[in-house]
Amino acid sequence: MLIAENVTTPPHALITGNDASGAARLAQALARHGVDTAFGQSIPSLFHLVAPRFGIKQAAYRTENAGGAMADSYARASNKIALVTAQNGPAATLLVAPLAEALKASVPVIALVQEVAAADADRNAFQEMDHAALFSGVAKWVRRISDPARIEDYVDMAVVTASSGRPGPVVLLVPPEVLAAREVKASPRRAQMGRFPLDRPAPDHEAVQAAAELLRHAERPLVIAGGGVHLSQAQDALTELQERAHLPVATTLMGKGAVAETHVLSLGIVGHVMGEGARAEHLVDYLRSADVVLLVGNKTNQNGTNSWRLYPREARYIHLDIDGAEIGRNYEALRLMGDARSGLQALTRALTGGDLAQRAVSRSGIEAQIAEARGRFDAHLQAVAARSDAPAIRPERVMQELDARLTAQAIVVSDASYSSVWTGNYLTAQRVGMRFISPRGLAGLGWGLPMAIGAKLARPEAPVICVTGDGGFGHCWAEVETAVRLRLSLVILVLNNQILGYQKDAEDVIFGAHTEACDFAPVNHAAIARACGARGVRVDDAELIGAALDEALAHEGVTVLDVVSDPAARPPISFYRGKFTDS
Repeated sequence: MLIAENVTTPPHALITGNDASGAARLAQALARHGVDTAFGQSIPSLFHLVAPRFGIKQAAYRTENAGGAMADSYARASNKIALVTAQNGPAATLLVAPLAEALKASVPVIALVQEVAAADADRNAFQEMDHAALFSGVAKWVRRISDPARIEDYVDMAVVTASSGRPGPVVLLVPPEVLAAREVKASPRRAQMGRFPLDRPAPDHEAVQAAAELLRHAERPLVIAGGGVHLSQAQDALTELQERAHLPVATTLMGKGAVAETHVLSLGIVGHVMGEGARAEHLVDYLRSADVVLLVGNKTNQNGTNSWRLYPREARYIHLDIDGAEIGRNYEALRLMGDARSGLQALTRALTGGDLAQRAVSRSGIEAQIAEARGRFDAHLQAVAARSDAPAIRPERVMQELDARLTAQAIVVSDASYSSVWTGNYLTAQRVGMRFISPRGLAGLGWGLPMAIGAKLARPEAPVICVTGDGGFGHCWAEVETAVRLRLSLVILVLNNQILGYQKDAEDVIFGAHTEACDFAPVNHAAIARACGARGVRVDDAELIGAALDEALAHEGVTVLDVVSDPAARPPISFYRGKFTDS
């Protein structure tokens, strides 16, 4: 039901010339906070019909789960709060998975969900559900707007909750009679709070001084930066600390790009992706020998720590995080609770205000270790990429060709599973703050393409490249039409090996066999792209990859490169070490 049956105002009067309706007040409030894009289909229709008058354009997805992923990536790429909308019932349920990703990855998204009319509640109305219960486990905050006069109050509460402290998704439930309400009085609220982080609390001064002393006198210090550095826009602050205090920096997959990987003190990504052929494979011993470890915006989760086996247990830890509950969760630490940028700036001041001679003297030795490890990685990559015995194209070769064509302004969006491991290890963060976006919070498969759409809408000037597997792409083929309809320029690179690679390989390692679900029938993804109005190119020769990428990057529109990939190629997952002989 789009409009409550007891509303007597003609529907068209609520759309044209009435800036005092509930729907208009809702759009005004969101626009005040900088919302300019609403990821949604038709419902709540009144909102979408009036929103363009207030500068909010509609980006219509094909499925709600993809729409939620678009909003998530839009927020990550822009550092602006994002909006996704849905109808009650089955549409709302499809937002659960992307909101769970946003919650785990600390991304501020507002989900605007139309409710059934209050007069119909608890009467088995069409598609009625207990949405508060539905979203309780995947959102920071869920509220129903029952009084049209409180619309702007609730929008402000939603924005503050989503973007303050540890960011995350919130849900506003709006019944149709609230949207259809007439003559809703304007609110005196004027605050603009749509960018995050909303607040920048600094860690305790004495704790910062103690942390500086630990780092100053450490023999083998190490910084491990997580995704919280990007959320805080703390990349420049981290780089200043790295350079001025002579500190080596590694990142998690979510933190990739927090520092430039071309810097002489950058290790690359660490965690469960440091197996044979990894960029940081030959730095495992350095990591494990660290005596003081500074964690920044890092949840110390299972993958980031290789099941909590990688980080040195005997080291002293310093943990800077906006969420006090994460500090010391897995590694007892000196607590620096606060915003990452504020904390890093304070720590840099404390360190550079004292004697850094010991740090400066040890720098050349650390640089040499990192350089030697990089040299071995480069040699391995060249050898693997040049292999001619593989029955199909090696993903390492594809990444090598793509890396050579990336600009520092590019955004690389990867699907979960193998795709994000290929890009994390074999593409280079050329500058401080270069973005590599992937759904690693919950690591749901199939969100690569919709996240690329969200990133491109947030940053239309940036080249956006999506790397996905055929398994992930199969979840979201329909959104190719979305990208075409929105007239986006996107490169979608599908590594087509006809298997669910991670599932198959992990099952073979753990169980010595794999399930029937791992193998696919042949699919021509280039043909699917052409059927959706995109440019589709099938590549089955490694020598043609470079030219295909050049043409795709130059094309104004959507290009799907369907790359026939070697199913025996495996990214450097640590627990695969020594398990396969054909990779």
